[in-house]
Amino acid sequence: MEHPENSGEYKGLVVNAGIEQPSSVNPYMKRKPRKRQLSVAEYVEGIVKGDVTILSRAVTLVESVKPEHQAIAQEVIEKCLPYSGNSVRIGISGVPGAGKSTSIDVFGLHVLEKYGGKLAVLAIDPSSERSKGSILGDKTRMEKLSVHPASFIRPSPSAGSLGGVARKTRETIVLCEAAGFDKIFVETVGVGQSETAVHSMVDFFLLIQLAGTGDELQGIKRGIMEMADGIVINKADGDNLERAKLAAAQFRNALHLFPAPESGWTPQVLTYSGFYNLGVKEVWDMVYRYIDFVKDNGYFDYRRNEQSKYWMYETINEQLRDSFYHNPKIEAMLADKESQVLKGNLTSFVAAKNLLDTYFAELKG
Repeated sequence: MEHPENSGEYKGLVVNAGIEQPSSVNPYMKRKPRKRQLSVAEYVEGIVKGDVTILSRAVTLVESVKPEHQAIAQEVIEKCLPYSGNSVRIGISGVPGAGKSTSIDVFGLHVLEKYGGKLAVLAIDPSSERSKGSILGDKTRMEKLSVHPASFIRPSPSAGSLGGVARKTRETIVLCEAAGFDKIFVETVGVGQSETAVHSMVDFFLLIQLAGTGDELQGIKRGIMEMADGIVINKADGDNLERAKLAAAQFRNALHLFPAPESGWTPQVLTYSGFYNLGVKEVWDMVYRYIDFVKDNGYFDYRRNEQSKYWMYETINEQLRDSFYHNPKIEAMLADKESQVLKGNLTSFVAAKNLLDTYFAELKG
């Protein structure tokens, strides 16, 4: 464009045109071709061969909320089922700051070195209620395990599901087992109802506690204590060693007050230090003693069957809820009923009954 200052009336004033501006797009940048969507057979073949890249892509499909992704994921899971069920599943929980990620790093290395095989760590990352986002930073705290060739670490967002447990973790376990992972750790957030959901998908539930925080009695929560197959006190080193031993004694006394577990196993309380790698062998000797114990008395298979039944009903509940809320007629009525409840024209129960009656009438019609 010609500058107006270069016209005749502005004598002695000249504005240069300047140099040609380069493109804002880097000419050397090559666009990466989009990944081709694999077929169900390709997914299954890759998973069974132990291809970690294909396993990761399959887990992403399982976690996707897109209906087309879910359809493929369910087919893949169904075809992987015959190859699953051959692992030891360990749930690991504890309050935030108890050292779960550091402990898993140490536990994982110990298990791989002593027992061989392959280990998958499914770390459930809490999602923000406000932004729905997750940091997914657990891998950074599992420095040694994250680079071990026999391990697979997969952080998953809890995405607002029950108690912060990723909705699809159980299906991911099936895929990992089909890929040849014979040890699976499921790390939970350690808050709310997440322990209940993790307990319903693992063989051994390990509860990590801390001593010296003034929180020992607060940590003795009836629900979670009854679920634990083993309790371990972390950071039992240095000045904290005596406090850890005292906390262990308090937990042992508390366990005597609870009814005996269905498995017939008496939960044990041990102390260890994840940071200094002390007492880790004793923790895993206890875990494997438990596995041998419940396999001998038949409780191992019984619990697996009960878990499968539990997840069948959970899935039914979830599908029914989705079907109800995505029904066009219900979507149209919800705002009006909500408004009437807020104004005091309708009780919550009558509004709910009206909505459900409409939903069931439409199903019949």
